[in-house]
Amino acid sequence: MWNVAKTADSTPRDDAIRLLARRDYSLQELTDRLTARGHGVNAVAEALQQLAEEGLQSDARFAECFLRDRLLRGHGPRKMLAELGQRGVDRELARQSLAELERDQAIDWAERAMDVLQRRFGSVAPNQIPPRERARHERFLAGRGFDFEQVRRAVQEWQRQE
Repeated sequence: MWNVAKTADSTPRDDAIRLLARRDYSLQELTDRLTARGHGVNAVAEALQQLAEEGLQSDARFAECFLRDRLLRGHGPRKMLAELGQRGVDRELARQSLAELERDQAIDWAERAMDVLQRRFGSVAPNQIPPRERARHERFLAGRGFDFEQVRRAVQEWQRQE
């Protein structure tokens, strides 16, 4: 299913380290991948606990890297939190990580949403947009994970541009 080079004597720890050498993974992602490779659930849990104790696997570090990546891709906070939840990151940890990112980057989500609109629809004269097209832009931003208020502010600011 997933590309993890497994040799005949490969342990869950070995496979986990190979995965973590490429990028950070959440605990749930690693568990899923290792059990899919045929490792026993108990052996996987034991190996991952040891890796976490050694600082080689961390859901907090994974969340931080994941959020920074999604921010660069133009995703909003709602989608980011939902995707972290899908990857098994604790809800409170995800919220804390997002709050730290917002504080460190001084993020104005409405401004980010407007930037996403400009990148996607920049060639359109924003002050000439018909209501149907405006609704399309709003749905686009909502699908990217921005909340109602952020979408409303972004579309209004974008339309004010000349």
